[in-house]
Amino acid sequence: MIEEENEELHNEELHNSDDSSTETITRVTGMYKEWFLDYASYVILERAVPAIDDGFKPVQRRIMHSMKDLDDGRYNKVANIVGHTMQYHPHGDASIGDAMVQIGQKELLIDMQGNWGNTLTGDRAAASRYIEARLSKFALEVVFNPKTTEWKMSYDGRRKEPIDLPVKFPLLLTQGAEGIAVGLSTKVLPHNFNELIDASIKILKGRSFTIVPDFLNGGIADVSNYNDGKRGGKVRVRAKISQYDKKTLVITEIPFGTTTTSLIDSILKANDKGKIRIKKIEDNTASTVEILVHLPAGISPDKSIDALYAFTNCESSISPLGCIIEDNKPIFTGVSEMLKHSTQHTVDLLKQELEIQLDELENQWHFSSLERIFIENRIYRDIEEVETWEGVIKAIDEGLKPHIKHLKRPVVEEDIVRLTEIRIKKISKFDIDKAKQHIESIEDKIETVKDSLNNLVDFAIDYFKNLKAKYGKGRERKTELRIFDDIVASKVVMRNAKLYVNREEGFIGTSLRKDEYVTDCADIDNVIVFRKDGKMMITKVDSKTFVGKDIIHVAIFKKGDKRTVYNMIYRDGKGGASLMKRFNVTSITRDKEYDLTAGNKGSVVHYFTANPNGEAEIVTIYLRAVGSIKKLKWDLDFSELLIKGRGSKGNRLTKHAVKKIELKEKGISTLKPRKIWFDDTVQRLNVDNRGELLGEFTPEDRLLIINQKGMVKTISPELTTHFGDDMIVLEKWIPNKPISAIYFDGEKERYYVKRFMIDNPNKEEYFISEHSKSQLELVATDFRPMAEVVFSKRSLDNIEINLEEFIAIKGIKSLGNQLTIEKIKQVNLLESLPYEAPEIEEVEVVEEEEIVENDTKELELEVPKIVKKEIPVEKITSIIDDNKKLPIIKPKKKNEGEDPDQITLF
Repeated sequence: MIEEENEELHNEELHNSDDSSTETITRVTGMYKEWFLDYASYVILERAVPAIDDGFKPVQRRIMHSMKDLDDGRYNKVANIVGHTMQYHPHGDASIGDAMVQIGQKELLIDMQGNWGNTLTGDRAAASRYIEARLSKFALEVVFNPKTTEWKMSYDGRRKEPIDLPVKFPLLLTQGAEGIAVGLSTKVLPHNFNELIDASIKILKGRSFTIVPDFLNGGIADVSNYNDGKRGGKVRVRAKISQYDKKTLVITEIPFGTTTTSLIDSILKANDKGKIRIKKIEDNTASTVEILVHLPAGISPDKSIDALYAFTNCESSISPLGCIIEDNKPIFTGVSEMLKHSTQHTVDLLKQELEIQLDELENQWHFSSLERIFIENRIYRDIEEVETWEGVIKAIDEGLKPHIKHLKRPVVEEDIVRLTEIRIKKISKFDIDKAKQHIESIEDKIETVKDSLNNLVDFAIDYFKNLKAKYGKGRERKTELRIFDDIVASKVVMRNAKLYVNREEGFIGTSLRKDEYVTDCADIDNVIVFRKDGKMMITKVDSKTFVGKDIIHVAIFKKGDKRTVYNMIYRDGKGGASLMKRFNVTSITRDKEYDLTAGNKGSVVHYFTANPNGEAEIVTIYLRAVGSIKKLKWDLDFSELLIKGRGSKGNRLTKHAVKKIELKEKGISTLKPRKIWFDDTVQRLNVDNRGELLGEFTPEDRLLIINQKGMVKTISPELTTHFGDDMIVLEKWIPNKPISAIYFDGEKERYYVKRFMIDNPNKEEYFISEHSKSQLELVATDFRPMAEVVFSKRSLDNIEINLEEFIAIKGIKSLGNQLTIEKIKQVNLLESLPYEAPEIEEVEVVEEEEIVENDTKELELEVPKIVKKEIPVEKITSIIDDNKKLPIIKPKKKNEGEDPDQITLF
């Protein structure tokens, strides 16, 4: 259709051309192509993308130029500046005002007065007629120099504006830039002022460097995938969230690109969707961020923090894209190349300024020398009788010739004209000595400038150091750098729904409220189901799902869970032998049915348990009294059975028919203690061998945490736990190990020593007074710690204290013994005295076997004779502390000739 219209238009134009020879033919397609390219080029070059040389977009450059035009040291109305900028910028006042507010909010180039808005809350600035601005001292020093500025005519040809401002600093990287043009966009993230200066100095010294983003609103950032700010990179940013109390979280810093308003909205939406659970939110933000998130009773603060990162704007991802204008062309580059270009550009500008300064100084020296010759030799008297201007010029020229051999350049007519303009008053008061001193000072300046030019790199380094010394204070890094651990949404999502099961009919779901309740769940959870026929399936939570009749077990599935062990005894086929197996399920395909038996039709599960920590119970096997079976009953200990893969056939229990199986004794965990590490980089616990090893933990073991405020608590080592920045002790808790502390009591204004044990592991307690001046000086968790006390008075010698002898173990709330009344400069922890642990019996420990997939080798179990031996808890703790493994008994192969149904002593 369009082609037909174009053809008709073309024919019409040909017809009109016959009537008038002055008309030309222009195809619409050609016009569109040409105009679109012009428009795209204009938007890219004149609107959206900053220049590499000065880091400004055109509107920003024109604002800065206008502010320099109006600058008299006092504040100007922003409305006045906007109006003045419109002489250079061919667009509306709104875009100029908004751009100026954005520059001001970056707190670098503009001194602001009035309500300029709040980047934390997203509040807009007041109208331009109510706010004022002027150039900052930094901008006046770094951005402007008319002598090195190239100029062009403004859009209407009435005024001159700079092509690029001679900026001697990486402004683009400091402030960042973002813009969307036709066919491309740019997103350069802001970087730290002082770090950019340090990196520029490294460039000049030929050293390697790395720069990463820094945001004014702080927060936490993971820049491990920054990719130098190029396409494909990613920066993850998070809010800074901490635990205010047991039922309240506090957000003190927000991620880049968000406001407190948008952050709170995202939290409320996540709460409405059931992803998180909160009671209420308070926004106390003013000059700093403070958002209080109140949690309902029974909700874990640590889990809630992870949920906020997973489901709200408390964590977001930024994709940088370095696109800038160079030589009137858009190019894509990284921030390192931008900084190198900016640094070299600064060096070139400094060289231009030095060369201009040298030329000006040489001209000053030249004229000062001429002036001295002219007055000292009284050449002005040679023109008293001359009547013409040409004669005056000639007479002065002739009078100078005998005295100008030492000059660095020839004397021109302009020099002579300037000599004739010297006033009689200056000639009459001319001081030869002062003239000499003035010329000598100029010569010193010339030598200094020449030395700077000869050592240009050193001069540039000193220039950057001077900028850092003058303007770097208060511009320290605000964004904390960390490597984020990945938060699994299914582990932190709030269980806002209830899962039900109809075992006989084979349905599970959240809408079966009349049926059996299973557990709380979330809509993103997966459910694992085991049936009587030995089939297993994993499916997503839904309102109602059919998974097969005769369900024997249903639970929320945890992917990658190697600690949950399933114990199962089943009959192979309709009349086959009974087999037993222990296995775990770490990963599967959703909605796929898996057969846990040998695969024969008619298989039935006799016994099944799910054990979260690998527990192995003891069961009693009853056989049917058929034929001449001698033994109809015996006990089976699952701990003697290896843990294998879910696809393994299992070990044969008996070839006879099983009547029933009963639980005789609940088991303990057969898994070896789990090694846990603390990664200081991400401030998280892990089991992946990252960071410092804290020890091996059984389900009963706990972590000891002490912070700088004198708070002590013990917690279960959950991998989702968050740790405060003021934490000073994190280690495995040993109940019989005392804690020693030296602290300053703010109320009594004395130093005290105390030793105590934790009486209530489930309670968070303070062991120093909560007075505002109280301060913890030292804490030690060794049995026999030693400390050195350094006094403020130099006349007093340092003393060493054996804390074990200084004070006995008392209650956690006791004041302790007074250490000294003298002022203490510092307390140092020395090497502890040796401690001999009580002897314990050697316990044979067998390493936990690796899980064997699809192992169908049959083993016969021998009759377990349970021999129990009591071991004190303290000894078990010591065993674990010595990095030894808990015992796991291996099954023994049967000997030939033994009755497979008879169990013998192991």
